[in-house]
Amino acid sequence: MKKLLNTLYITRQESYLHKERETIVIKQGDDKLGQFPALTVGNILCFGQVSVSPFLMGYCGEQGIGLAFYTEYGKFLARVQGKQTGNVLLRRAQYRWADDDEKSTSVARLMVAAKIANGRAVLMREIRNHGDNPVLQSVVEKLATSLRRVQHAASVEETMGIEGDAANSYFGVFNDLIRGSGFAFGGRVRRPPTDPVNALLSFVYSLITNECASALQGIGLDPYVGFLHKDRPGRVSLALDVLEEFRAPLADRFVLTLINRRQIQLSDFVTEASGAVRLTDDARKTLLTAYQERKQTEINHPYLEESVPIGLLPHCQAMLLARHIRGDMEYYPPYLVK
Repeated sequence: MKKLLNTLYITRQESYLHKERETIVIKQGDDKLGQFPALTVGNILCFGQVSVSPFLMGYCGEQGIGLAFYTEYGKFLARVQGKQTGNVLLRRAQYRWADDDEKSTSVARLMVAAKIANGRAVLMREIRNHGDNPVLQSVVEKLATSLRRVQHAASVEETMGIEGDAANSYFGVFNDLIRGSGFAFGGRVRRPPTDPVNALLSFVYSLITNECASALQGIGLDPYVGFLHKDRPGRVSLALDVLEEFRAPLADRFVLTLINRRQIQLSDFVTEASGAVRLTDDARKTLLTAYQERKQTEINHPYLEESVPIGLLPHCQAMLLARHIRGDMEYYPPYLVK
């Protein structure tokens, strides 16, 4: 199994990264902020005004170290990509599948089914832990119906329609999962997020999307060619496909934990003149520290039946998807929480 390497989150504005022998050095002006062995780093994520030397960019691409740039809001900007790894025959098969409606639908159905089932599991967990809630129970039943419907979807478009209905139902009761913290959620708002809960969700979704893209590229798949999300210039469509499986169990539950345990407060957000809401620098560090700790937690993968760190789940799913496309497995087993 692949080893989980460290991720460097660079949030200090006007930082500069460069390579010094076999280490990665972080500086701000003349001050050295940190120095890390390059062999221990798997990803470098830069937020806001962060500069990276061209030589370090080239080194990251050559060594397969993920290097990505985001705005201070956590909106993805760009990734540095080195030589494509893996067998070209796998990518050729992926492109043929993406152009085949029947094959695309077969994979898209499974990914959306996993998303619905995982969202339903989050709601059922809330009911078990905090008592019966008729509103939540009603949505649990609606999601069960959506789950049955998606199994018989005849096209990607029909699959996405069912996914949209299920997401509306799920987010319609998401506020019921937030307890006594002053936070309120009135619905999903993306570009830009206009309230603290949406700001947290968008930020974490963006982090996981980048990890999915890195995992797919590392396996040899093209993260820009998806089955559920169709091609769009600059969009990592296949990474967004895989993200669907992780939204509820990894991102949503993590955000709820931060809020309900008071690790993040309403005072940790700034509202810009445009109405966009973002985390303060200190709050972003709190989130990223908690997220990195969460990635180290080991769970039993439901299909592989072996213990893996949460941070390696995107790699596991990329590997299983590649096996399915190569014809080594009859079906793709999406990530499902128990």
